Amino acid sequence: MTGRPAPPPIRPMSAADLPRVMEIAQSLEEAPEWPPAAWAAVLSRHAVPRRIALVAAEPLSGIIAGFAVAILVPPQSELELIAVVTRSRRRGIGRLLIAALASELLAAGMQELFLEVRVSNRAARDFYRALGFAETGRRARYYTDPEEDAVLMSLRLA
Repeated sequence: MTGRPAPPPIRPMSAADLPRVMEIAQSLEEAPEWPPAAWAAVLSRHAVPRRIALVAAEPLSGIIAGFAVAILVPPQSELELIAVVTRSRRRGIGRLLIAALASELLAAGMQELFLEVRVSNRAARDFYRALGFAETGRRARYYTDPEEDAVLMSLRLA
């Protein structure tokens, strides 16, 4: 027995999760501000394009510590959002979320996962690179407040 805490269970996001997910998103400066209707659309089975949304819950408490949302535009997908609460970072939750998401996307027939990240967000870029994402380009002045370029990255799934 190693004494390590159990990894957080990863599961599909549900409507009951939305208040906590929105709380996490609002607490993080780098997360986009989506209105409640956008969050509800994430879970709609009839939305076009379709999305896959996962949450990571703390093993003992069941409290959501992170989530990830990807949009599917076959044969590609785009990571729209990934967030882990500050106190739960550096524990592998983001890595587990990306791995579970990649598995779900592959099962849904996706071949590639794309994302955009602020050029100044070195920690995120390093995180994605460590997971196998490669830089594929840039979008000039993509972000506002402050204005900044986006780095485009992709991960081959199949």
